[in-house]
Amino acid sequence: MNMYDLIPKEYLLKHIELSLSEDIGDGDHSSLACISKSETNKAKLVAKQEGIICGINIAREVYALVDKSIKFTAMMKDGDRIKKGDIIFRVEGSAIGILTSERTALNYMQRLSGIATSTNEYVELIKGTRTKLLDTRKTTPSMRLFEKYAVKVGGGYNHRIGLYDMIMLKDNHIDFAGGVENAITKTKEYLKNLGKELKIEVEVRSLEELERVLKIGGIDRIMLDNFTPELLQKAIERIGGKYETESSGGINKDTILSFAKTGVDFISVGALTHQIKSLDLSLVAED
Repeated sequence: MNMYDLIPKEYLLKHIELSLSEDIGDGDHSSLACISKSETNKAKLVAKQEGIICGINIAREVYALVDKSIKFTAMMKDGDRIKKGDIIFRVEGSAIGILTSERTALNYMQRLSGIATSTNEYVELIKGTRTKLLDTRKTTPSMRLFEKYAVKVGGGYNHRIGLYDMIMLKDNHIDFAGGVENAITKTKEYLKNLGKELKIEVEVRSLEELERVLKIGGIDRIMLDNFTPELLQKAIERIGGKYETESSGGINKDTILSFAKTGVDFISVGALTHQIKSLDLSLVAED
C-alpha cells in the first residue's frame, strides 16, 4: 500500500520536523564535539529479531530533512518479513547527519514495526476464517495515522480513523442519551439535519439490548461487546446477516480464533496499538 494515502506527506514532514526538534534542540553536541563537519561515513540498519518491517520511507524522510545530501538506499519494503541479521537500508554521507538522524528514524521504525509484527501474528491466527481484524482509537497521541498505517502493513484493517469519519454509539453515549432507542433516533435526525452521510455502529452489551437495536434498525454495524464466543454465536444467528457484526472486549491471541469461528465480520483489538513491544533494530557503522 502507499503510505501517503493514509499519511499526507505534508503532515508527515511536519511530524518529523517536530520529532527532530525535540531531539536536536540547539544542536547534536555529541556529534559536533568529536566529528568534523566534513567527515563522511556509511551505516546500515540491521534487524536484531524476526518480524514485519514498517516505516522505511519515514526513515528516508528523516534523513532527507536532516541532510538532503545523505544517500538512502532501501534494501527492503514495508510489509516484508525480516529475520535477524537482515539489512533493511543503507545510508551514506555526512557522518554527523547520519548520527543526528539515527534515533528519530529508529523511534518511528521500531514502534511501527512492532505494531505491524503483532498485527500480523493476530492475522495469521484467524487465517482461513472470514473475519477481518480491526484496530481501534487506542493510539498514541499524534501517532494515530502512523500506527494505523502499521496495522495495515501487518495485514489488519483500520476501524474509523477518529470521531469524525464514523458514528459509534458506545455504552456511555447510550446511557447519556437515555437508552439505545433515543441514541439511534437522535443520531439519524442529526445526520439528516446536517446533510451528512456517516455509517452508524451501535454497541450492545446483552441479547436484550440487541433485540432493542434490531427493533429500531436503521444502522450499519452492531458491536457485540464482551460477549463470550457462545453468546456471540447466538447474537450473530439472531442478526441473520442484516447488519455487519463486530466483536470486541478483551480478545487476545489465545482467544481470537474461537471468536472468529463464529463467523463475525470484524474483531477489534485495542492491544494492536496500545500494548506493543518495539522491534529490535540497530544502526551499524560500515567501513
